[in-house]
Amino acid sequence: MSSVMSRMKFYCDEARCIECNGCSVACAEGHELPVGINRRKVITLNEGVEGKEFSLSIACMHCTDAPCEQVCPVDCFYIREDGIVLHDKKTCIGCGYCLYACPFGAPQFPRDGAFGTKGAMDKCTMCAGGPEETNSEEERKLYGQNRIAEGKVPVCAAMCSTKALLVGDGESVAAIYRKRVMSRGQGVQGMPYGWSTAY
Repeated sequence: MSSVMSRMKFYCDEARCIECNGCSVACAEGHELPVGINRRKVITLNEGVEGKEFSLSIACMHCTDAPCEQVCPVDCFYIREDGIVLHDKKTCIGCGYCLYACPFGAPQFPRDGAFGTKGAMDKCTMCAGGPEETNSEEERKLYGQNRIAEGKVPVCAAMCSTKALLVGDGESVAAIYRKRVMSRGQGVQGMPYGWSTAY
């Protein structure tokens, strides 16, 4: 297997997402995120348009050519061999360049103090921690759980009740989605599941 295909990826199957927000709540609770930081969000497109409404769970997509990494003036981002894009909070200066470069709005900035000054950036780590010693108290405090080091899937995907949120190496995720589409018999353009289809 080539190194390109072993890169870790997220994919949200819009035909299965029911906008329950379980993934975002699990992420916030599992990583003890401060109020106002949302590493994962659920958005609904075409809201209210019958037959065209669907929801997606989005977070950092751990891009191959990560725009956040390319614009960071202090090089706080690094890409692991498995493709997970991480950052160093101790190096981050809170400039916000990554926020403007990211097409997914993944970087988040906590607001502290009387004037709402920005702190170090926070983003989805795919539950892979940070540059500190693996599973150390400091890593947990700064980045949350390191479930990847424990051999577990990220908490958002583990808690997805409909298994809409897929995570793993790109080839495995593509194979699962391909199998789902083939079993639907409708192709990718098919209607999302609704009450009439699922029950």
